[in-house]
Amino acid sequence: MAFAYTNSKGVTYYLHSKETTLRNGRRQTLYYFAKTVKEGALDQVPPGYEVMESRNGLPVLKRMK
Repeated sequence: MAFAYTNSKGVTYYLHSKETTLRNGRRQTLYYFAKTVKEGALDQVPPGYEVMESRNGLPVLKRMK
């Protein structure tokens, strides 16, 4: 079951991740929210991150201090 976040407007978003290779060859994991469950959906928020909501209602991952 994918991690779901419902924002203040009542819209549900699902957390996903994607591995990408940067120009210098280093691998990086990208996290993003989508309205539908797609390939790469995550079951939980990665350790060290928390879900915040932007002013316009979009969920974003933020590193915890």
